[in-house]
Amino acid sequence: MEVFKFGGASVKDAAGVRNLANIVKDYKVAELLIVVSAMGKMTNRLEDLTQAYLSKTENLNVIFEEVKNFHFNLIDELFEGNHHAVYDDVANTFVEIDWLLEDAPDGNDAYIYDQIVSIGEIVSTKIIAAWLNHCGQKTLWADARSYIQTDNTHREGKVNWDKTEKIIQEDLLPVLSQNIVVTQGFIGGTTENYTTTLGREGSDYSAAIFAYCLNANAVTIWKDVPGVLNADPKWFDVTEKIDQMSYYDAIELTYYGATVIHPKTIKPLQNKDIPLYVRSFLQPAEKGTIIANTSNPLPIPSFIFKINQALISIFPKDYSFIIEENLSKIFDLFHKHNVKINTMLNSAMSFSVSVDDNEETVKKLLEVLSTDFMVKYNRDLELVTIRYYDEQTIARTIVNKEILLEVKSRHTCQMVMKNLANS
Repeated sequence: MEVFKFGGASVKDAAGVRNLANIVKDYKVAELLIVVSAMGKMTNRLEDLTQAYLSKTENLNVIFEEVKNFHFNLIDELFEGNHHAVYDDVANTFVEIDWLLEDAPDGNDAYIYDQIVSIGEIVSTKIIAAWLNHCGQKTLWADARSYIQTDNTHREGKVNWDKTEKIIQEDLLPVLSQNIVVTQGFIGGTTENYTTTLGREGSDYSAAIFAYCLNANAVTIWKDVPGVLNADPKWFDVTEKIDQMSYYDAIELTYYGATVIHPKTIKPLQNKDIPLYVRSFLQPAEKGTIIANTSNPLPIPSFIFKINQALISIFPKDYSFIIEENLSKIFDLFHKHNVKINTMLNSAMSFSVSVDDNEETVKKLLEVLSTDFMVKYNRDLELVTIRYYDEQTIARTIVNKEILLEVKSRHTCQMVMKNLANS
């Protein structure tokens, strides 16, 4: 029993869907569950549609027609213009959004988001299941909302693990012995049958949930890179593939912001010792990276680069120490304003953090912090995290940079820096 997960980039067009079918055909396993994201950039476009609806902007119908036409054109290309039954199935799915858009927003923006944006996964999996059947692969479409059970926290649904595992074991596992099953990433359902989402880019997490509950032998995430690289090619000219990685290092790297795997993915797999493979859908014959239960450290330094950082430094107004009471109040304010701390350092009289510079949320946080503390901040900064660093690696990273904050542990170095070339 294995779980495959395909992201939006792998099914961005008809050629991608055909490639998925070829991978499934070539990698035969006894039982296979396929988790698929929305196609291409459709999640972004459905987010635009949600915002247009909530803001009552004039381009609402234009965006919705664009979303529908993208999928209908892809169906036409796959089935060469023949009116396949999936066309009507997808059209009926879009009708659900039509009904929602006819009503005025009710003020529950997170709920609306989940109902609209989740359609991307529903539609993509209907098309892919239809294509696999067309190619002679006996395939069943399954609604993830019937299996992954969450609370009512929209946009960040919390999984009810006991209930989810029970339903998957009883209802989904028997089906897998007779069919390939295609289902959705990113989405779940509540006891009231409302749709929830699991957090942006949450399809990897969905694959891990299904794998955990099915006691799968392995999970494979198919990406547009050859495996887990030691740096993002967007920021570094030279990168290297890591052949093997421990669960521990994978959790550390995703915590610090590595984007190749969703941060919540690793823990469920580690709990049941299920290996995770990261492989290229462009070169499916290549081995990729395996993340598993090993104690071996990474063979090379790994870099995580984050831009648009703000450095916030907080000082007590009465020149008292930054002690537990002050820290407790500070952390509580960060939590209430939904501002995630990327790195932090405290001294006797100051507490400094690096955060993503979301102008709206950071501005509100600074206003509240200023009530009880003196606050200074710098913007337009970069945060580099190096896992398994050495001094040569650091020296190479800080060329033309001014270091404003540096935090080191045994294996990890984080530096908040100003790019002098832009000064």
